[in-house]
Amino acid sequence: MRLIRTEEQNELAGSVRAFLADTAPMARVRAIAESDEPYDRRTWERLTGELGLAGLAVPEEHGGAGAGHAEVAVVMEELGAALTPSPYFASAVLAANVLLQSGDAEALKRLLPGIASGGTVATFAVPVPGEEAPGARAAEGGGHALHGVAPHVLNGADADLVLVAAVLADEVVDGDGPLGLFAVEAGAAGVTRTPLTTLDLTRPQARVEFAGAPARRIGSGDAGEAVRRALDLAAVALAAEQLGGLRRCLDTIVEYAKLRVQFGRFVGSFQGVKHRLADMHCVLEQAESVVRYAAWAADESPEELPVAAATAQSYMGRAYFQVAKDHLLLHGGIGFTWEHDAHLYYKRAKSAQLLLGSPRHHRARLAERLGLLA
Repeated sequence: MRLIRTEEQNELAGSVRAFLADTAPMARVRAIAESDEPYDRRTWERLTGELGLAGLAVPEEHGGAGAGHAEVAVVMEELGAALTPSPYFASAVLAANVLLQSGDAEALKRLLPGIASGGTVATFAVPVPGEEAPGARAAEGGGHALHGVAPHVLNGADADLVLVAAVLADEVVDGDGPLGLFAVEAGAAGVTRTPLTTLDLTRPQARVEFAGAPARRIGSGDAGEAVRRALDLAAVALAAEQLGGLRRCLDTIVEYAKLRVQFGRFVGSFQGVKHRLADMHCVLEQAESVVRYAAWAADESPEELPVAAATAQSYMGRAYFQVAKDHLLLHGGIGFTWEHDAHLYYKRAKSAQLLLGSPRHHRARLAERLGLLA
Protein backbone atom coordinates (compact mmCIF):
# COMPACT_ATOMS: atom_id res chain seq x y z
CA MET A 1 0.00 0.00 0.00
CA ARG A 2 1.30 3.45 -0.95
CA LEU A 3 -0.04 6.47 0.96
CA ILE A 4 2.57 8.95 -0.27
CA ARG A 5 2.42 10.62 -3.66
CA THR A 6 5.05 9.82 -6.25
CA GLU A 7 7.33 12.55 -7.60
CA GLU A 8 5.33 12.55 -10.85
CA GLN A 9 2.06 13.04 -8.97
CA ASN A 10 3.53 15.95 -7.02
CA GLU A 11 4.64 17.53 -10.29
CA LEU A 12 1.16 17.03 -11.73
CA ALA A 13 -0.38 18.67 -8.66
CA GLY A 14 1.99 21.63 -8.95
CA SER A 15 1.23 22.10 -12.64
CA VAL A 16 -2.54 22.01 -12.14
CA ARG A 17 -2.31 24.32 -9.11
CA ALA A 18 -0.27 26.89 -11.04
CA PHE A 19 -2.59 26.67 -14.04
CA LEU A 20 -5.70 27.24 -11.94
CA ALA A 21 -4.13 30.10 -10.00
CA ASP A 22 -3.35 31.81 -13.29
CA THR A 23 -6.53 31.09 -15.29
CA ALA A 24 -9.23 30.55 -12.66
CA PRO A 25 -8.50 32.67 -9.56
CA MET A 26 -11.26 33.16 -7.02
CA ALA A 27 -12.37 36.38 -8.72
CA ARG A 28 -13.05 34.40 -11.89
CA VAL A 29 -14.77 31.64 -9.92
CA ARG A 30 -17.11 34.23 -8.41
CA ALA A 31 -17.79 35.82 -11.79
CA ILE A 32 -18.84 32.48 -13.28
CA ALA A 33 -20.84 31.46 -10.21
CA GLU A 34 -22.83 34.70 -10.30
CA SER A 35 -23.43 34.58 -14.07
CA ASP A 36 -25.61 32.41 -16.29
CA GLU A 37 -22.57 30.49 -17.53
CA PRO A 38 -22.32 26.95 -16.11
CA TYR A 39 -18.51 27.00 -16.24
CA ASP A 40 -15.57 28.89 -17.71
CA ARG A 41 -15.42 27.46 -21.22
CA ARG A 42 -12.00 28.97 -21.95
CA THR A 43 -10.52 27.38 -18.84
CA TRP A 44 -12.15 24.06 -19.76
CA GLU A 45 -10.68 24.21 -23.27
CA ARG A 46 -7.21 24.82 -21.90
CA LEU A 47 -7.65 22.25 -19.11
CA THR A 48 -8.54 19.57 -21.63
CA GLY A 49 -6.45 20.79 -24.57
CA GLU A 50 -3.15 22.06 -23.19
CA LEU A 51 -3.06 19.80 -20.12
CA GLY A 52 -5.07 16.86 -21.49
CA LEU A 53 -6.70 16.22 -18.12
CA ALA A 54 -10.11 15.02 -19.36
CA GLY A 55 -8.56 11.81 -20.67
CA LEU A 56 -6.12 11.26 -17.85
CA ALA A 57 -7.45 7.81 -16.86
CA VAL A 58 -8.76 6.90 -20.33
CA PRO A 59 -6.72 4.18 -22.10
CA GLU A 60 -4.41 5.39 -24.84
CA GLU A 61 -6.27 3.43 -27.52
CA HIS A 62 -9.29 5.63 -26.85
CA GLY A 63 -7.43 8.93 -26.98
CA GLY A 64 -6.48 9.20 -23.32
CA ALA A 65 -3.25 9.33 -21.35
CA GLY A 66 -3.58 5.88 -19.79
CA ALA A 67 -2.80 7.12 -16.28
CA GLY A 68 -4.44 5.84 -13.09
CA HIS A 69 -7.24 6.89 -10.78
CA ALA A 70 -4.64 8.18 -8.32
CA GLU A 71 -3.66 10.79 -10.91
CA VAL A 72 -7.32 11.74 -11.35
CA ALA A 73 -7.50 12.13 -7.57
CA VAL A 74 -4.54 14.55 -7.73
CA VAL A 75 -6.38 16.70 -10.27
CA MET A 76 -9.64 16.56 -8.31
CA GLU A 77 -7.84 17.67 -5.16
CA GLU A 78 -6.54 20.80 -6.91
CA LEU A 79 -9.92 21.53 -8.52
CA GLY A 80 -11.55 21.21 -5.10
CA ALA A 81 -9.05 23.57 -3.51
CA ALA A 82 -9.65 26.19 -6.21
CA LEU A 83 -13.45 25.59 -6.44
CA THR A 84 -13.05 25.69 -10.22
CA PRO A 85 -16.44 25.57 -11.98
CA SER A 86 -15.95 22.87 -14.62
CA PRO A 87 -17.65 19.70 -15.87
CA TYR A 88 -14.55 17.65 -14.98
CA PHE A 89 -16.27 15.49 -12.36
CA ALA A 90 -19.37 14.96 -14.49
CA SER A 91 -17.56 14.20 -17.73
CA ALA A 92 -14.03 12.95 -17.03
CA VAL A 93 -14.99 11.00 -13.90
CA LEU A 94 -18.64 9.95 -13.86
CA ALA A 95 -19.32 9.54 -17.58
CA ALA A 96 -15.88 8.20 -18.54
CA ASN A 97 -15.85 5.63 -15.75
CA VAL A 98 -19.35 4.31 -16.37
CA LEU A 99 -18.46 3.86 -20.04
CA LEU A 100 -15.21 2.07 -19.21
CA GLN A 101 -16.93 -0.19 -16.71
CA SER A 102 -19.60 -1.14 -19.25
CA GLY A 103 -17.03 -3.01 -21.32
CA ASP A 104 -18.85 -2.16 -24.56
CA ALA A 105 -16.02 -1.97 -27.10
CA GLU A 106 -18.12 -0.28 -29.77
CA ALA A 107 -19.39 2.40 -27.37
CA LEU A 108 -15.90 3.02 -26.02
CA LYS A 109 -14.55 3.50 -29.53
CA ARG A 110 -17.41 5.81 -30.46
CA LEU A 111 -17.83 7.93 -27.34
CA LEU A 112 -14.63 7.95 -25.29
CA PRO A 113 -12.30 9.87 -27.67
CA GLY A 114 -14.61 12.89 -27.63
CA ILE A 115 -14.83 12.82 -23.82
CA ALA A 116 -11.06 12.34 -23.48
CA SER A 117 -10.36 15.35 -25.71
CA GLY A 118 -12.87 17.54 -23.91
CA GLY A 119 -14.74 18.14 -27.16
CA THR A 120 -17.74 16.23 -25.83
CA VAL A 121 -19.04 17.20 -22.41
CA ALA A 122 -20.83 14.17 -21.01
CA THR A 123 -22.55 13.43 -17.74
CA PHE A 124 -24.08 10.49 -15.94
CA ALA A 125 -27.47 10.68 -14.27
CA VAL A 126 -26.48 9.20 -10.91
CA PRO A 127 -29.28 6.97 -9.57
CA VAL A 128 -30.78 8.60 -6.49
CA PRO A 129 -31.01 6.13 -3.56
CA GLY A 130 -34.63 5.49 -2.68
CA GLU A 131 -36.03 7.02 -5.88
CA GLU A 132 -37.30 5.19 -8.95
CA ALA A 133 -34.91 5.14 -11.91
CA PRO A 134 -36.08 6.08 -15.41
CA GLY A 135 -37.45 3.20 -17.48
CA ALA A 136 -36.46 2.03 -20.95
CA ARG A 137 -38.54 0.18 -23.52
CA ALA A 138 -37.49 -1.32 -26.83
CA ALA A 139 -38.48 0.97 -29.70
CA GLU A 140 -39.67 -0.01 -33.14
CA GLY A 141 -36.90 -0.26 -35.65
CA GLY A 142 -34.28 -0.91 -32.96
CA GLY A 143 -32.97 1.24 -30.17
CA HIS A 144 -34.83 2.13 -26.99
CA ALA A 145 -37.10 4.87 -25.70
CA LEU A 146 -36.54 6.36 -22.23
CA HIS A 147 -39.31 7.48 -19.89
CA GLY A 148 -39.03 9.09 -16.46
CA VAL A 149 -37.05 11.70 -14.60
CA ALA A 150 -33.45 12.12 -13.48
CA PRO A 151 -33.93 14.74 -10.73
CA HIS A 152 -30.37 15.94 -10.13
CA VAL A 153 -27.92 15.65 -13.03
CA LEU A 154 -24.53 17.37 -12.80
CA ASN A 155 -24.07 19.74 -15.75
CA GLY A 156 -27.29 18.29 -17.08
CA ALA A 157 -28.34 21.52 -18.79
CA ASP A 158 -25.10 22.04 -20.70
CA ALA A 159 -23.82 18.51 -21.41
CA ASP A 160 -23.73 17.21 -24.98
CA LEU A 161 -24.32 13.61 -23.93
CA VAL A 162 -26.28 12.16 -21.01
CA LEU A 163 -25.68 8.60 -19.82
CA VAL A 164 -28.59 7.08 -17.95
CA ALA A 165 -29.02 3.91 -15.88
CA ALA A 166 -32.62 2.89 -16.61
CA VAL A 167 -34.77 -0.08 -15.65
CA LEU A 168 -35.41 -2.40 -18.59
CA ALA A 169 -39.18 -2.19 -18.47
CA ASP A 170 -39.58 -5.05 -20.96
CA GLU A 171 -37.84 -7.38 -18.49
CA VAL A 172 -39.57 -6.35 -15.26
CA VAL A 173 -40.69 -9.33 -13.15
CA ASP A 174 -42.72 -8.84 -9.95
CA GLY A 175 -42.08 -5.12 -10.03
CA ASP A 176 -38.31 -5.44 -10.37
CA GLY A 177 -36.07 -5.44 -13.41
CA PRO A 178 -32.42 -5.26 -14.41
CA LEU A 179 -30.65 -1.99 -15.17
CA GLY A 180 -29.48 -1.02 -18.61
CA LEU A 181 -27.05 1.75 -19.46
CA PHE A 182 -28.13 4.16 -22.18
CA ALA A 183 -26.63 7.09 -24.08
CA VAL A 184 -28.94 9.97 -24.94
CA GLU A 185 -28.04 12.97 -27.05
CA ALA A 186 -28.88 16.01 -24.97
CA GLY A 187 -30.75 17.69 -27.82
CA ALA A 188 -32.81 14.63 -28.74
CA ALA A 189 -36.58 14.77 -29.02
CA GLY A 190 -38.33 13.94 -25.77
CA VAL A 191 -35.54 15.33 -23.57
CA THR A 192 -36.40 18.30 -21.36
CA ARG A 193 -33.64 19.88 -19.28
CA THR A 194 -34.47 22.32 -16.51
CA PRO A 195 -31.60 24.08 -14.69
CA LEU A 196 -31.95 23.93 -10.91
CA THR A 197 -31.25 26.56 -8.31
CA THR A 198 -28.50 24.93 -6.30
CA LEU A 199 -26.86 25.64 -2.97
CA ASP A 200 -23.42 25.39 -4.56
CA LEU A 201 -23.23 28.07 -7.24
CA THR A 202 -20.02 26.59 -8.65
CA ARG A 203 -21.57 23.21 -9.53
CA PRO A 204 -24.68 23.41 -11.76
CA GLN A 205 -27.32 20.70 -11.82
CA ALA A 206 -30.46 20.13 -13.86
CA ARG A 207 -33.63 18.10 -13.80
CA VAL A 208 -33.74 15.96 -16.95
CA GLU A 209 -37.06 14.50 -18.08
CA PHE A 210 -37.40 11.77 -20.69
CA ALA A 211 -40.65 11.38 -22.64
CA GLY A 212 -39.92 8.61 -25.08
CA ALA A 213 -36.43 9.98 -25.76
CA PRO A 214 -34.47 7.88 -28.27
CA ALA A 215 -31.52 6.17 -26.62
CA ARG A 216 -28.77 3.78 -27.58
CA ARG A 217 -28.03 0.96 -25.20
CA ILE A 218 -24.46 0.52 -23.97
CA GLY A 219 -23.34 -2.97 -23.05
CA SER A 220 -25.54 -6.00 -22.62
CA GLY A 221 -27.03 -7.73 -19.62
CA ASP A 222 -27.60 -6.11 -16.24
CA ALA A 223 -25.55 -2.92 -15.91
CA GLY A 224 -26.00 -2.79 -12.13
CA GLU A 225 -22.50 -3.99 -11.30
CA ALA A 226 -20.84 -1.67 -13.83
CA VAL A 227 -22.75 1.28 -12.36
CA ARG A 228 -21.71 0.31 -8.82
CA ARG A 229 -18.04 0.10 -9.81
CA ALA A 230 -18.24 3.45 -11.59
CA LEU A 231 -19.85 5.06 -8.55
CA ASP A 232 -17.13 3.64 -6.29
CA LEU A 233 -14.51 5.28 -8.50
CA ALA A 234 -16.53 8.50 -8.47
CA ALA A 235 -16.66 8.33 -4.66
CA VAL A 236 -12.86 8.22 -4.56
CA ALA A 237 -12.53 11.19 -6.92
CA LEU A 238 -15.09 13.19 -4.96
CA ALA A 239 -13.28 12.41 -1.71
CA ALA A 240 -10.09 13.79 -3.25
CA GLU A 241 -11.94 16.97 -4.20
CA GLN A 242 -13.26 17.26 -0.65
CA LEU A 243 -9.72 16.81 0.67
CA GLY A 244 -8.51 19.69 -1.49
CA GLY A 245 -11.24 21.99 -0.22
CA LEU A 246 -10.65 20.94 3.37
CA ARG A 247 -6.94 21.66 3.09
CA ARG A 248 -7.56 25.08 1.54
CA CYS A 249 -9.98 26.00 4.34
CA LEU A 250 -7.43 25.08 7.00
CA ASP A 251 -4.57 26.89 5.26
CA THR A 252 -6.70 30.02 4.89
CA ILE A 253 -7.88 30.19 8.49
CA VAL A 254 -4.38 29.52 9.85
CA GLU A 255 -3.04 32.47 7.87
CA TYR A 256 -5.93 34.63 9.07
CA ALA A 257 -5.30 33.67 12.70
CA LYS A 258 -1.69 34.82 12.31
CA LEU A 259 -2.76 38.25 11.03
CA ARG A 260 -6.00 39.16 12.79
CA VAL A 261 -5.52 41.18 15.98
CA GLN A 262 -8.20 41.40 18.65
CA PHE A 263 -7.86 42.86 22.17
CA GLY A 264 -4.25 43.63 21.34
CA ARG A 265 -3.36 40.00 20.52
CA PHE A 266 -3.26 37.82 17.43
CA VAL A 267 -6.39 35.67 17.51
CA GLY A 268 -4.24 32.62 16.83
CA SER A 269 -2.77 33.00 20.31
CA PHE A 270 -6.14 32.45 22.01
CA GLN A 271 -6.38 28.99 23.54
CA GLY A 272 -9.85 28.31 22.15
CA VAL A 273 -8.72 29.15 18.61
CA LYS A 274 -5.53 27.08 18.93
CA HIS A 275 -7.50 24.05 20.08
CA ARG A 276 -9.96 24.40 17.20
CA LEU A 277 -7.15 24.70 14.66
CA ALA A 278 -5.42 21.65 16.14
CA ASP A 279 -8.63 19.65 15.83
CA MET A 280 -8.98 20.74 12.20
CA HIS A 281 -5.41 19.67 11.50
CA CYS A 282 -6.08 16.21 12.98
CA VAL A 283 -9.12 15.88 10.73
CA LEU A 284 -6.95 16.79 7.74
CA GLU A 285 -4.34 14.16 8.60
CA GLN A 286 -7.00 11.45 8.88
CA ALA A 287 -8.70 12.63 5.70
CA GLU A 288 -5.48 12.48 3.73
CA SER A 289 -4.86 8.88 4.80
CA VAL A 290 -8.43 7.86 3.91
CA VAL A 291 -8.22 9.43 0.44
CA ARG A 292 -4.72 8.16 -0.37
CA TYR A 293 -5.77 4.62 0.58
CA ALA A 294 -8.91 4.80 -1.54
CA ALA A 295 -6.98 6.12 -4.55
CA TRP A 296 -4.41 3.34 -4.14
CA ALA A 297 -7.16 0.72 -3.95
CA ALA A 298 -8.79 2.07 -7.12
CA ASP A 299 -5.61 1.32 -9.08
CA GLU A 300 -3.91 -1.52 -7.27
CA SER A 301 -6.49 -3.49 -5.28
CA PRO A 302 -9.94 -3.60 -6.92
CA GLU A 303 -11.21 -6.07 -4.33
CA GLU A 304 -10.61 -3.46 -1.60
CA LEU A 305 -12.18 -0.61 -3.55
CA PRO A 306 -15.83 -1.11 -2.44
CA VAL A 307 -14.93 -0.77 1.24
CA ALA A 308 -12.33 1.96 0.61
CA ALA A 309 -14.78 4.03 -1.45
CA ALA A 310 -17.59 3.72 1.10
CA THR A 311 -15.15 4.59 3.90
CA ALA A 312 -13.94 7.66 1.99
CA GLN A 313 -17.43 9.07 1.52
CA SER A 314 -18.57 8.10 5.03
CA TYR A 315 -15.68 10.08 6.48
CA MET A 316 -14.99 12.89 4.02
CA GLY A 317 -18.49 14.32 3.78
CA ARG A 318 -18.71 15.07 7.47
CA ALA A 319 -15.03 16.01 7.80
CA TYR A 320 -15.05 18.61 5.01
CA PHE A 321 -18.30 20.15 6.16
CA GLN A 322 -17.08 20.44 9.77
CA VAL A 323 -13.82 22.10 8.75
CA ALA A 324 -15.60 24.42 6.29
CA LYS A 325 -18.03 25.42 9.04
CA ASP A 326 -15.25 26.10 11.55
CA HIS A 327 -13.30 27.96 8.87
CA LEU A 328 -16.30 30.26 8.39
CA LEU A 329 -16.92 30.75 12.12
CA LEU A 330 -13.30 31.48 12.98
CA HIS A 331 -13.25 34.29 10.45
CA GLY A 332 -15.73 36.05 12.72
CA GLY A 333 -18.14 38.60 11.29
CA ILE A 334 -16.28 38.92 7.99
CA GLY A 335 -16.75 35.20 7.33
CA PHE A 336 -20.52 35.68 7.12
CA THR A 337 -20.39 38.29 4.38
CA TRP A 338 -21.14 37.59 0.72
CA GLU A 339 -17.83 39.20 -0.25
CA HIS A 340 -15.78 36.62 1.67
CA ASP A 341 -14.98 33.26 0.08
CA ALA A 342 -15.79 31.22 3.19
CA HIS A 343 -19.42 30.68 2.23
CA LEU A 344 -18.40 29.23 -1.15
CA TYR A 345 -16.42 26.45 0.53
CA TYR A 346 -19.18 25.94 3.10
CA LYS A 347 -21.74 25.44 0.33
CA ARG A 348 -19.45 23.18 -1.69
CA ALA A 349 -18.82 21.06 1.42
CA LYS A 350 -22.53 20.57 2.11
CA SER A 351 -23.48 19.86 -1.50
CA ALA A 352 -20.57 17.42 -1.94
CA GLN A 353 -21.64 15.62 1.22
CA LEU A 354 -24.95 14.77 -0.49
CA LEU A 355 -23.82 14.48 -4.09
CA LEU A 356 -23.56 10.68 -4.29
CA GLY A 357 -26.07 9.95 -1.54
CA SER A 358 -26.71 10.96 2.03
CA PRO A 359 -24.21 10.18 4.82
CA ARG A 360 -26.63 7.54 6.09
CA HIS A 361 -26.58 5.88 2.67
CA HIS A 362 -22.78 5.68 2.66
CA ARG A 363 -22.62 4.35 6.21
CA ALA A 364 -25.19 1.67 5.39
CA ARG A 365 -23.23 0.76 2.26
CA LEU A 366 -20.04 0.48 4.30
CA ALA A 367 -21.71 -1.69 6.94
CA GLU A 368 -23.08 -3.96 4.23
CA ARG A 369 -19.70 -4.35 2.56
CA LEU A 370 -18.05 -5.10 5.88
CA GLY A 371 -20.63 -7.80 6.52
CA LEU A 372 -22.15 -6.02 9.51
CA LEU A 373 -25.71 -6.22 8.22
CA ALA A 374 -27.64 -9.44 8.37
